[in-house]
Amino acid sequence: MEADLSGFNIDAPLWDQSTFLGRVKHFFNITDPRTVLVPERELDWAKVMVEKSRLGAAPPGTQVEQLLYAKKLYDSAFHPDTGEKMNVIGRMSFQVPGGMIITGFMLQFYRTMPAVIFWQWVNQSFNALVNYTNRNAASPTSLRQMAVSYITATTTAVATAVGMNTLTKRAPPLVGRWVPFAAVAAANCVNIPMMRQQELIQGICVKDRNHNELGHSQRAAAIGITQVVISRITMAAPGMILLPVVMERLEKLHFMRRVRVLHAPLQIMLSGCFLIFMVPVACGLFPQKCELPVSYLEPELQDSIRAKSKYGEPVPYVYFNKGL
Repeated sequence: MEADLSGFNIDAPLWDQSTFLGRVKHFFNITDPRTVLVPERELDWAKVMVEKSRLGAAPPGTQVEQLLYAKKLYDSAFHPDTGEKMNVIGRMSFQVPGGMIITGFMLQFYRTMPAVIFWQWVNQSFNALVNYTNRNAASPTSLRQMAVSYITATTTAVATAVGMNTLTKRAPPLVGRWVPFAAVAAANCVNIPMMRQQELIQGICVKDRNHNELGHSQRAAAIGITQVVISRITMAAPGMILLPVVMERLEKLHFMRRVRVLHAPLQIMLSGCFLIFMVPVACGLFPQKCELPVSYLEPELQDSIRAKSKYGEPVPYVYFNKGL
C-alpha cells in the first residue's frame, strides 16, 4: 500500500522551531555524527529525493520514512541557502568527532608554550572552516577577508592563551587548566564576526514570510552574528570548564598516576560526551530562521519595505538565516 504524500511538506520541521526544546530535537537529528560516514552516493540520492518531493514528484512507492531520512541527510550535508554540498569537516555533524579530538588535546597539553600555540592554531583552523561553511551564503566572502579573519582569530587565541598562561603560573593548577577555554571564547568573539564581516558591512538578506527578498540589513546581521558567537561559546563551555575539574580530581588517584598515557584519550572521550549534547543544545539556543520586527531595521530599509507593501499586505516582520 502506497503512502499518501499529497499533503506532505518536506521542508516543514518535525518539531516546533519556536520552542527551545523543539530546536534541540531538530539539531539532535541533523547533527548526528553518524551522518559523516554516509557515502557521497547516498547524500546525492537524498538531495534528489528532497528536490523531487518539493516538486510533488516523489517516485511511486516512496514512504514518508524514506523522505524524512533523506531530509535528515540533506540538512546535515547541504547548505540551507545555496543547496550546495558542504565540506565534511565544516559540517555541524562533524563538530563532535572533530571538536572532541581538538578539545581533548587542548585540555591535556596546556602546560608548554609550543603545545599551547600548536593546538590553538589547530583549533582556529578548524573553527575558520566551520564558520565559513556555515555562513549566510547570500553574502560572499573574499579570500582576503577569510585570510585576515583566520590570522586575526589565531593571533587572538594564541595571545590570550600565552598571556594567561604567564599570568597564572603562580595560580592554583585548576586555573591554568581553564586557560584554553578563555582563549577559545576570545577567539570566537573575533573569528566569527571577522569571517562574516561582509554581512556587517553590506547587510544580511532579509525576506518576508513568503520568502520574497526585501533588502539587506546591517542590524539584522549584527543580531545573527552575536547569536552565533553566544552559541559557539556555549557549545564549548561545559566541557572546557567542567572537564578540567574532573581531571584535576582523577589525576590525584594512584591508578591514574600510573597510566598517564591514558589521560589524553580519556579527555578526548569525555569531551565527546559533552559535545554530543552541547552541539544540538547550543545550536538550538536561537532559531536558525530569525524573526525581526520591521521597526528595528534601518530607517531607509523600513521606508523601502513600507513602499513595497503600500498596496499589498503589510509586512510586520522580516526573516533571515543567521547561520550556525
